Amino acid sequence: MQEVTTDIWSYLGQAMIAITTNGSRTADGRAILGRGVARQAEARFPGLRTRLGELLQTGGNHVHDIGFGLVSFPVEESPWSLPDLRLIARSATELRDLADQRQWQRIVVPRPGCGGGGLHWIEVRPLLCSHFDERFIVVAAPGHEI
Repeated sequence: MQEVTTDIWSYLGQAMIAITTNGSRTADGRAILGRGVARQAEARFPGLRTRLGELLQTGGNHVHDIGFGLVSFPVEESPWSLPDLRLIARSATELRDLADQRQWQRIVVPRPGCGGGGLHWIEVRPLLCSHFDERFIVVAAPGHEI
C-alpha cells in the first residue's frame, strides 16, 4: 500500500477511484452521498446517485463497481451514523477481491472515515495494510496529512 498527499481526482482516468459511501437511499431510490470525496464525485458525475442507488437496492451496502471509473467503499450504514471500523475492514477485503477479479492494476482510496467521519488515520491504517497490496494508493487530501 502506498500513501500520498494529493488531490484524489488527479488519478481520474488513470486508476479506479474509491469513494467512501453509506448504504442509504432517498425515497426515489438515489444514493445519499454525504461528505468529502462522495460529494465531490456527485458534482462530477450527474448520474452517480441513481446508479449507486440501483446497486445498493440490488446488492446491499457493499463495494460496487459504479462505472465512471469509480468504486464504492462503504464506511457507514447511513449518513447519520458514525464510520464503523468493522465495515471499513469488510470493504477493504471486498475491494481487494473485486480488484483481483477485474484485474485492476491501480486503485486509489481516500482515508476512509478520517475526513468528516472523525476517525483517526492511526486506527484505520492497520485495517487497510492487512488487505491492500502495492496496487492500492491511499490518498490524504492536501492539508489533511495527519
